[in-house]
Amino acid sequence: MMLAPFACHPESSRGRLHAERMSSFRSPFQRDRDRIIHSSAFRRLKHKTQVFVEHEGDYYRTRLTHSIEVAQVARTISGVLGLNTDLAEAIALAHDLGHTPFGHTGEDALAELMAPYGGFDHNAQALRIVTRLERHYADFDGLNLTWEALEGIAKHNGPVVAEPGQVLPYALVEANAEWDLELHSYASAEAQVAAIADDIAYSHHDLHDGLRSGLFDEADLMELPVTGPAFAEVDALHPGLDKMRRRHEALRRVFGRMVEDVIAVANIRLGAAKPQSVSDIRAMDGTVIRFSKPLYQELKAIRSFLFTRMYRAPSVMKERARVTSVVRDLFPLFMDQPALLPAEWREDVARADSRQLLARIVADYVAGMTDRFALQEHARIFKTAPPETE
Repeated sequence: MMLAPFACHPESSRGRLHAERMSSFRSPFQRDRDRIIHSSAFRRLKHKTQVFVEHEGDYYRTRLTHSIEVAQVARTISGVLGLNTDLAEAIALAHDLGHTPFGHTGEDALAELMAPYGGFDHNAQALRIVTRLERHYADFDGLNLTWEALEGIAKHNGPVVAEPGQVLPYALVEANAEWDLELHSYASAEAQVAAIADDIAYSHHDLHDGLRSGLFDEADLMELPVTGPAFAEVDALHPGLDKMRRRHEALRRVFGRMVEDVIAVANIRLGAAKPQSVSDIRAMDGTVIRFSKPLYQELKAIRSFLFTRMYRAPSVMKERARVTSVVRDLFPLFMDQPALLPAEWREDVARADSRQLLARIVADYVAGMTDRFALQEHARIFKTAPPETE
């Protein structure tokens, strides 16, 4: 495939922190993607939640299925725009590696517990995982990804600059000190694609999952922008279509509109800016990959609806309280009794010469837990069944 001049060309990669022989059959970015897929952290995403706790149903998205969906969207958009699909896919697959058990609920709980010790941020934790915590290779810790992949993981949502009175996440500072990721600038177009593919994927599948859970119904979505016209179009084309097919046909139209909008806006912005290199993309005063203003406003209305009817629904909030208590019980216990950590973590504990370093190790361990393992460990250690929701 012919790459655009502003794409990340593998032969121009800034390389890896630890020098390695080039593969004879894979580009550097293909190798990054494959290492992410084969990582322990990626496998654990199978049992990490999106909105619903992992055991609540087999049809709901997990972090793993979400990451695969994001990668699919990223490859599609990148391919149309002449970008490097392998790099976009690698960043998309890695973007959620740092998530705790129980989704944003678990992250909120761990961030509160880590506040005295430098805080916790799932984006920064993903970078920590791929640079330090994956320990499988003989010559280095982490996955030794290319600079371009690390840059994309670090700042796919835009430049990372501390606000006045704030500090950058510990893991981000640590990685950036070892290898300058130019945090002040925008990332490559491939990383920007991965970020918006995340928005597209979760906006689409949260509508699916919310309908399946019964937290809202199709009549509710008929009242919203984007979703309402999509259902109306399906009804006009396929009157009397059964419920599940009608739902799928409407939501795939919502999905298609988001993807088409991003591609159209990118073509306009790229045509106007005429970037001749990835450096030109990084130097722009904003993202080249974004939604149009009208669609962005419409999606804000949908996200506001989802926040009220799904993310903060009484049943979901009840479960949030339950799993928050699990994280709040486990973290201080391991801080006070680090000998309870698995044997492979004790060497790190032995080297921890401060309370802050110990907290970081405990946070790494707790953040790496899956939903089911966190619940099982809580039950085993505290000699009680996981707290009930009813």
